[in-house]
Amino acid sequence: MKVLFGDFKTHYNQYKNQIDQAVHRVLESGQYILGNELENFEKAFAVLHGQGYAIGCASGTEAVYLALAACDVSNGDEVITVAHTAVPTISAISMTGATPVFVDIDTDTYVMNINQIEAAIGPKTKAIVPVHLYGQMVDMQPLLKLAAKHKLPVIEDIAQATAATYKGAIAGTLGELGAYSFYPSKNIGAFGDGGAVFAKSKERFEKLLMLRNYGQSKRYHHDIVGINSRLDEIQAAILQCRLPYLKQWNSRRQEIAQKYIAGFKDLTNVLKAPTTHPDNEHVFHLFVIQVEERDQLQAHLLEKGIQTLIHYPTPAHMQKAYSYLGYKPGTLPVTEHITKRILSLPMYPELTDEQIDFVIEVTHQFFAQNKKPLQTVNIVSPVILEQSLS
Repeated sequence: MKVLFGDFKTHYNQYKNQIDQAVHRVLESGQYILGNELENFEKAFAVLHGQGYAIGCASGTEAVYLALAACDVSNGDEVITVAHTAVPTISAISMTGATPVFVDIDTDTYVMNINQIEAAIGPKTKAIVPVHLYGQMVDMQPLLKLAAKHKLPVIEDIAQATAATYKGAIAGTLGELGAYSFYPSKNIGAFGDGGAVFAKSKERFEKLLMLRNYGQSKRYHHDIVGINSRLDEIQAAILQCRLPYLKQWNSRRQEIAQKYIAGFKDLTNVLKAPTTHPDNEHVFHLFVIQVEERDQLQAHLLEKGIQTLIHYPTPAHMQKAYSYLGYKPGTLPVTEHITKRILSLPMYPELTDEQIDFVIEVTHQFFAQNKKPLQTVNIVSPVILEQSLS
C-alpha cells in the first residue's frame, strides 16, 4: 500500500464538477482581477469569523506582510515571533524592513512560549506575530494582556489553523489582524497561491484594500505606498465553492488524529503524539510526532510506501539567510531540540481508515524490529536544555 503525504488529485476528483464550474464561470465572465468572485469570497470568509472584514491577497506570506504594513511596521522596527515556523513568516517581516526577534516555543504544543515575550520587548518592538502552528492556537489570553500592557498590535499567523478556536473564539478574531494562507495543502486551499487578511475594524480593512492594490484609494490615485497582492478571480471562485466544506474537512482531520493517537497509545515510551492545549480546538493541519530516531523511522516508512515530511528541520534562526541576526546554537534550546525529533505523518481528509491503520502498523513494526533499545521520549525543560548546551 502507498500512502502519499498529500493527495491533491484524489481531492480534485471528489469535487471536480463544482471546481470546474467555478473556473468556467470566471473564464466566461471575462473578469479575472478584483471582480465579483473575490468580493463574494471575502464576504463569506468574513462571515466565518462572525463579524469583521476580509481581503484576499496573493499569498500567505503577503498576508502577513500586509497585516504588518497596516500596523505601520517598517524599516528599523522589530517584530517578535518564533523561529519554529515556515520561513515565509519571517520573510514577511523582512519585507517590511523590520527585524525578526525570536522567542522559544512551548515544549508540548510547539507554539510560542508566552513567558519569554516580555524579555524580548525593546524600544524598537512594533508588533508580535504568534504563529498558530500545526493546527492549534497560541495561548492568546496572556499574550493579549501582555501586548495591551506594552501597546503592541498582535497579528495572528493562521496559515496552518483556519477555523481553529481558543476558548471558543475562532482564530483571527483575537489579535489586531489575522493572516491566512490558501496554499493547496492548507485546511482550505486554492489551486495555486493565495491568502487573506481578516480585520475587525473598518479602518484597518480600508487600509488593507489600498495596500494590496498599489496603495490606490481609487484608480490612479495612490494615497499610500502599496504592492500588487491580489487574489485572482479563479482562485477566489474555487475557494468560494470549497469554503462550505471546511468544517467537514476539519472534523475528518480531527477524526484521523484521534485514530493515530489511539493507535500509538502503546508506544508512549518511544513516541510522543501531539498535545492539545485544553483551551484549544485543534484542527490538525499536520499530525506531528516526536521520536528519538526520527530519520530512521522516516526511512522505514518511506521504504514501506509511506511519505512523511519534517516541519521544520532547520529553524529560521539557524538558516543561512538569517545569520546576520547573530543567533547562535543554543539560543532557542527547545526549538533546536524538537526540530531534531519531529516528523509529520500523512494528514488530509481523503486518507482512508485502511491507510491510517497501515501507517500505525508500519510504525509499530519499526519499533518492534529495531534491535537497539530506544530512549524514552523525554521533553526536558528549557532551563535544563540551556545548561546542557552552554
